[in-house]
Amino acid sequence: MAKRDDEIKQIPGEESGNGLSRRSFLKIGGLAAAVPVVTGPKIIQVGGEQVEVHGPHAAPITLMVNGKRQTLNVEPRVTLLDALREDLDVTGPKRVCDRGECGACTVLIDGKAVYSCSTLAIDAQGKEIVTIEGLMAGATQLSPVQEAYVQHDASQCGFCTSGFVTATMAFLRDHPNPTHEEMVRNLGGNFCRCGTYGGIREVVQAHAAGKRAATEAAGAVAVKGGF
Repeated sequence: MAKRDDEIKQIPGEESGNGLSRRSFLKIGGLAAAVPVVTGPKIIQVGGEQVEVHGPHAAPITLMVNGKRQTLNVEPRVTLLDALREDLDVTGPKRVCDRGECGACTVLIDGKAVYSCSTLAIDAQGKEIVTIEGLMAGATQLSPVQEAYVQHDASQCGFCTSGFVTATMAFLRDHPNPTHEEMVRNLGGNFCRCGTYGGIREVVQAHAAGKRAATEAAGAVAVKGGF
């Protein structure tokens, strides 16, 4: 018995009347589904202000990291930590708890110490981002705080060290002569599982002592010069 026209099926791989085989059609469809569509943000009005809405696919963003402007495509859900490590190969900030509790991922955003694991990359646009790589005084020269961490043996395994150094830099900038209570309160968001808190305390104390000595020396010079 002859089959009805609607019962005749195309053999896989065989070309249809339009010259496109079923197999080719599936390949093209799969490729289109696999490639994300990159578009600009949608602008909506919220409370009388224009707000950018990104996603759900990857969107182009620009980050200023350690003084360099970097452009990358990320999904809106990507954290700053993932963008730094996976897209920009900036591996100083470490992923440990990944929930904003240990401080190993600490970076500076506009001078403020923040957890990069709980900050969205798209929210860091237009801001100055500094990681431990950007704290060095030169291409091969450590900053004074980094040197102090070495001198006072303030690290063991080193996994928390980059976050601690970054947080310490921000803390000492705002508290050049800190008290013990200020140190505990401001560095309490960073944890060292190896227990090197004694060395870290020495770093802070040495920095404060150095600042006081420099201030006293400058005062003595000024008095001497005045005569």
